[in-house]
Amino acid sequence: LTFAWIFNEYPYSVQQDSRRFISQETGSLYIAKVEPSDVGNYTCVVNNTVTKQKVLSSPTPLVLRSDGVMGEYEPKIEVHFPDSVPAAKESAVKLECFALGNPVPEISWRRTSGVPFPSKVKMKNSNAVLEIPNFQQEDAGTYECIAENRRGKNAARGRVSYHAKPQWLQTITDTAQSIEENLFWECKANGKPKPSYSWLKNGEQMMAEQSGSLTSLFG
Repeated sequence: LTFAWIFNEYPYSVQQDSRRFISQETGSLYIAKVEPSDVGNYTCVVNNTVTKQKVLSSPTPLVLRSDGVMGEYEPKIEVHFPDSVPAAKESAVKLECFALGNPVPEISWRRTSGVPFPSKVKMKNSNAVLEIPNFQQEDAGTYECIAENRRGKNAARGRVSYHAKPQWLQTITDTAQSIEENLFWECKANGKPKPSYSWLKNGEQMMAEQSGSLTSLFG
C-alpha cells in the first residue's frame, strides 16, 4: 500500500516538504507547524500498488484554534523507526523520522559508529526518509536521526540488523549402502542469524538437531 492526502478536493494533494510529512508506514499526515493556509478538508487516499485500486477516507476538516497562538518550542519527534529493524540482504531499507516544532525542525542523520554513509544512501522528503538500497552486512548498525531548531533538539535511534537466508555450503547426495554399513551424512549452511538444522525421512522428522550432521545406522 501507498498513502497520499488530498487537500480540499481532487487533484489538489498535500505536497511534502520540511513542514509536512506523510508516513508510508502508518499513512498518517503530520504538519510540524500549522499555518493559516493549511485550513481546509483533508482526505486520505490508500493505493494498492498491485491491483491499482484506491480507497478514500471521508474528509476531515482542519480548523485554526481561536484561543491564542502557540509560541516557539523544541522539536518533538512524532515519527521514528523502531528500536530494532531487521533487514534482509540486498533489500531496500527505508527509515522514517519527522518532528513537530516551532520553528520547523531540521532533520539530520548519522551512524552512532561515526562511519560515514556510503554514496548509495539517499535522504528524501527534506531528510524525513533515509533510504539504504541493496542492504549489505556492512550497512548494519545503529542509526540516529536528530531533529533540531533554535529552541533545542531531540534524537531517536534504532539498530538495523542484517539477515540473510540460509545458503548451502555442503549438501547430501544419493547413496547406496549395504545392510549393517554405517552411513554418515553432513550438511553445512551459512546465514544470518546462524541456521539451525533438522533431519527428515520421507517427510517426517527423524531426530533432534545434532551439530548440523546425522550419523545413523540403516538396517
